[in-house]
Amino acid sequence: MKLAGELKDFCGRLGHSFAHPELLIEATTHSSLSSATRSDNQRLEFLGDRVLALVIAQALLEKDRQASEGMLAPRFNALVRKEACADVAVQIDLGAALKLGRSEMLSGGRKKTAILGDAMEAVIAAVYLDAGFGAVEALILRLWGERIDTAEEDARDPKTTLQEWAQANKMPPPKYVEIGRTGPDHAPVFEIEAQLSNGISAKACAPSKRQAQQVAAAKLLEQVDP
Repeated sequence: MKLAGELKDFCGRLGHSFAHPELLIEATTHSSLSSATRSDNQRLEFLGDRVLALVIAQALLEKDRQASEGMLAPRFNALVRKEACADVAVQIDLGAALKLGRSEMLSGGRKKTAILGDAMEAVIAAVYLDAGFGAVEALILRLWGERIDTAEEDARDPKTTLQEWAQANKMPPPKYVEIGRTGPDHAPVFEIEAQLSNGISAKACAPSKRQAQQVAAAKLLEQVDP
């Protein structure tokens, strides 16, 4: 089996040539397009999540041999969370190679954090099954390289940082209020307002409540700690 079109181009961006192309086809097939004859990428996503975790955990241990578990855990979480996987997927334009059902395609599925993050994990599993641990380790270290170097800075997400700021300034924890929701049920957009007890607030919109909360918290941090 030979890859053609966008999948072949994607292999160039990924930096891996598949000996078993069917693995990449499965990794880039979303459940909205799966059928009795076409497998989706959910099983590969399950495996890829574990492979990524092992490589990142080992990389962090080797990078900072003096760090305690309490220091390593937030760095690890920052590197393997769905948003980080989606950022890497955007970096190599994985969205362009995805096989989506019509509804997901029309609702902007190629840009959704959850879909991109899951697909990135599936691609990792595909490389692992295709060429072994050494190949996938090299791939992950290359794609995540700069992120691993800055993991300590990125370890605390905006919500955590904002809560710590509030505590340091003798305030109660920030509140996150859903003030609006638009779009169809299969592709909602949430508007969240992050509020501090001193009256300062910031709003943000995103496809998930969690993502909207994070963006709102980041905006609020820019106001209180520029």
